[in-house]
Amino acid sequence: MKNIFNIAILPGDGIGPEVMSETYKILDVINKKFDFKIKTHEFDIGGIAFDKFGTPLPKETLDGCIKSDAILFGSVGGEKWTCLSRDKQPETGALLPLRRFFNLFMNIRPIKLNFALKQLSPLKKEIIKDGFDILCIRELIGGIYFGLPKGRNTFDKKNISAFDTEIYSTKEIERIANIAFQLSLKRRKLVFSIDKANVLESSSLWREVVTKVSKNFPEVKLIHLYVDNAAMQIIKNPNQFDVILCSNLFGDILSDECAMLTGSVGMLPSASLNKNFFGLFEPAGGSAPDLKGKNIANPIAQILSLALLCEYSLKLNYVAQFIELAVINTLKKGYRTLDISDGKNYITTKQMGDNIAQTLSEIIKS
Repeated sequence: MKNIFNIAILPGDGIGPEVMSETYKILDVINKKFDFKIKTHEFDIGGIAFDKFGTPLPKETLDGCIKSDAILFGSVGGEKWTCLSRDKQPETGALLPLRRFFNLFMNIRPIKLNFALKQLSPLKKEIIKDGFDILCIRELIGGIYFGLPKGRNTFDKKNISAFDTEIYSTKEIERIANIAFQLSLKRRKLVFSIDKANVLESSSLWREVVTKVSKNFPEVKLIHLYVDNAAMQIIKNPNQFDVILCSNLFGDILSDECAMLTGSVGMLPSASLNKNFFGLFEPAGGSAPDLKGKNIANPIAQILSLALLCEYSLKLNYVAQFIELAVINTLKKGYRTLDISDGKNYITTKQMGDNIAQTLSEIIKS
């Protein structure tokens, strides 16, 4: 095993720097408790990078990511930069190019109902009584977000039209489907593939290819669902789902729906990976500029993103398990940030980071 790991830290905009600061506390515990070191190298990205360098993805930042074993990402964007052209906006000019450059074709988002917080779920008690554990696998660098052509027809100024292209190839679908089936083998061996094959030609191909890939995994059960039915079934009975396999657009929507069933999107991490499991790890929520500087944002998603980084890119599964347990035990003690509290009794972003770090130290010591 390597003795030294290097990770690129990209705090970004909004609450990104605040919640990222709390992961440094976790890294400090890890570096003190184990016989390896995780070195961090921080770079600007997104809106703050544009303000400093005139680009949301500076060369120094990209070079730093190239030299790293993984990327820990905060969040980017805010109303301040929405007036910029798409290539200069934080999301489309930084995050999407990073995904494309490193070929991060799969997004993995674990969505679990923490029993310490089950009262926060918007679902009825009888629906969530058995909890749920969903793994959403989203294709990340294809589909309508990247398909060409896209643009606007402006020849009629009184009736402008805009267009985007949904496009998928056999190879793109095969590689993400293989990941979903492989990961399902470690779980309940159940894959729900989401499409709109009754309407979209790209979805028809998606269903054909996923079905073909499934033949290589006879022990895994494959279920096809139209996306509208899937959205309904997730609300009706989330516990029926195990691995959800989605295209880029459908995964973007359904993963956020699943996230809110846990009570707060501020609780959930995500991993964007390439075939070598080099990845970019980030919270499922956004930059929340309205919360910036108030010390009330929930840092748990950022901390759990670090856990995923340890698991997938650094291959330190036991460290990831320690971090996850520290979060669970901290919640069991009753500590809550504003978004998961009753609105009266809650602790600050920094206090939550302190408590998780202290709990992690105690767990490792025991």
